[in-house]
Amino acid sequence: MKRSEPVIHMQSVTKKYYVGEPNELQILFDIGLDICEGEFVSIVGASGSGKSTLMNIIGLLDRPTEGEYLLNGTTTRVMDDKALSRIRNKEIGFVFQNFNLIPKISALKNVEMPMMYAGVSQKKRTQRAMELIELVGMGDRYTHDPARLSGGQKQRVAIARAMANDPSIILADEPTGALDTKTGRMVMDLFHELHDKQGKTIVLITHSPELAAETERMLTISDGRIIADSAKGGAL
Repeated sequence: MKRSEPVIHMQSVTKKYYVGEPNELQILFDIGLDICEGEFVSIVGASGSGKSTLMNIIGLLDRPTEGEYLLNGTTTRVMDDKALSRIRNKEIGFVFQNFNLIPKISALKNVEMPMMYAGVSQKKRTQRAMELIELVGMGDRYTHDPARLSGGQKQRVAIARAMANDPSIILADEPTGALDTKTGRMVMDLFHELHDKQGKTIVLITHSPELAAETERMLTISDGRIIADSAKGGAL
């Protein structure tokens, strides 16, 4: 069941670099975006379209130059870096193309890491990490460090880690980009399962129209503008 209030609300968001200098560069132009609880949304665009910049703003890894971004009804514009980091850890689960696992620790400890930063007790975080490792089908590999895992296994651990603090949003940046077709299919099936069975809000960043077509709603970005939204019947 979707809420009337959006999880993500952007209004007139722009992003510029080198502001006021001769080489000022604008990447995003007047982005307006609402994503509600329980949606599975893809943001699709070619390299250089602005989708990674938009992802960084959604994930609170970067700030808009102008405009408003509300996450779960709370404005992020006036937050300092410490507050943004705290909300990012609690509300957003990240899945990256290159996994971003810590190499020297086990799969289990990787999944525990966001909970450790959130102040969850050792006992509780180990218990939840084990549950999540089982959920993604990695129960027989939880003691392995990333060097002993295949690409698909690493990505499943990364998805378990993204779920650690039960975030409002799972933000997946090209999550199948480093995987072969069969393994990528397994990872997408896992996202569908998290969406269908747990009602997770998932935002998938991809250059692949085929993967985007699997989601409930597809946003197309080009030259820093959202030019189509399948929820609104196509081109804007």
